[in-house]
This record gives sequence, structure tokens and C-alpha cells, in this order.
Amino acid sequence: MQGALSRRTIGSELRAIAMIGRKEWTIFRRYPSWIISMFVWPVLLPFGYIFSARALGGPGGEALATFERLAGTSDYVAFIVVGTVLWMWLNMTLWDVGLYLRSEQMHGTLESNWLCPTWRVSLMLGGALAKLLVSVVFLGVSLLEFRLAFDVHVLGGNLGLALLALLLTIPTIHGIGVAFASLVLRFKEANAMVFLVRGLFMIFCGITFPLAVLPGWMQSVAAALPLTYSIRALRGAMLTGATFEQLRGDLLALALFAIASPLAGYALFAVVERGARRRGDLGQY
Repeated sequence: MQGALSRRTIGSELRAIAMIGRKEWTIFRRYPSWIISMFVWPVLLPFGYIFSARALGGPGGEALATFERLAGTSDYVAFIVVGTVLWMWLNMTLWDVGLYLRSEQMHGTLESNWLCPTWRVSLMLGGALAKLLVSVVFLGVSLLEFRLAFDVHVLGGNLGLALLALLLTIPTIHGIGVAFASLVLRFKEANAMVFLVRGLFMIFCGITFPLAVLPGWMQSVAAALPLTYSIRALRGAMLTGATFEQLRGDLLALALFAIASPLAGYALFAVVERGARRRGDLGQY
């Protein structure tokens, strides 16, 4: 074992990550219902919010002027679409990346994988790689379906800044997923934690409403959540064509979260992993 560890290289870790990602992608393709859900949820979930907003806007759109003043755009459908798609992405990451180690544990394969001569975090990165591919497909399907169902044009505006915000969001969300997976591995419970975390993001990040309507203390909480900046930056870039100067603050915050979130997730993972080895509870249900 010691000799194998001494031969561990960056190349070997990348091959391990790629193989784990391939394994997870193969499993995903074996369940058609998972694939079907990617075409159903992107449109089904926002329906309630969109029709509620249409009702609250009044028969002739009397309230749209107030909404535009608070949100910076009168296109409330596209406004809701951007928020809900990012929230669904976070939700998928919490369930998939966050439950990866727990799934391995329940399948009885976690302990044997833990003994492999590879970095333990590579197990997480391999699982996250497959989920990232699923997320890219999900985002593409979402944009296409909203274009067909609601005639929503979210690919206008400043696409370069929108892509930059999206790229900064990827490590942020997956860092949250790694941290979440560590907690699930420790406490052996996922459902209640997923509902709590995604509920907090739903309430505080302005998924379906402008943050300006929140009380001051709730806006302070929103300022500590990375999804707040992702949503605001993407809405500004895609819906209003905001410039870099206008989005500088949000993009800077996203850049900081893109660095801090994976580091914090890895640090928590290392602490939980040491504790699990010390207690010998990796294989406990």
C-alpha cells in the first residue's frame, strides 16, 4: 500500500476522477425516469410562480410598473425563470453531490473505495464531474423549453458577462455540495438537511421576487449567500444588458465565493473524514 501511495500522481488522480465520473454517468443513463424528469421539472416548477405573478400584476398589468421599479425589468417571466433555474441547479447539486458519499455508504462500497490508493477528495470530484455534465444538460433543456413554452429570450443582453457569472457559480455550488456531503456522511441524514438548506436559499436569495421587498435583516442574510449574487448578476446581464461596471460588485463577490466555497468544502470534508476514520463509522448505516 505504501508503495502504491508513493506512485500517486496528478495524472493518476485525474484518471481516477474521470473513471468515477464515467461510472456515475453510466448509472444515470440506466434510469430513464431520471432523464425524463430533466424535461419535466424545468417547466413544471416555475408554472405556479409565473401564473401567481400574472395574477398579482392585475388584468391589465397595473402592478408591472412597481415590479419594474423594484426589479429593474418588466419581464417578470424571464425574471422568475432565471431565479428558479439556478435554484433547481442548487437543489440538484444538494441531492446528487451532497448524497454521493451517503449513497456509496448505503451500497456498501464506501469502505472499499476509501482503501484505494487515491486522494479521498477525488471520490467526491469524480461524482461531481458527472453531476456537472447533468447540470449542463439541464440548463440547456431549461433554456430551450422556456423559449418554446413562454417565448422567453434569456440569451439576449450581455452574454459574455452572463457566461462569466455562470462559470463563477459552478465551483461555488459544487463547493456547497461537497460541504453538504460531508455533513450527510457525519449525521447519516439527508432529507431534512436538503429541505432546510434549499428552503433558506429560496426565501433569502430572491428566487421569484426582488430582494428590495425583504426587510433589512433578511437582506443582510441574503448578502451572505452566494446564490444571491449569481441570480442578480445573471438577471442583470441577460435581461437588462448590464455592463461590467454595473455588475462589478456581484462578480467580485462571486469570485470570492468561487475560491472560498471549494476551500471550505474541502476543509470540512477533511475534518469529517478524519473523524470518521477515528470513530470507525464509515460503514455504519
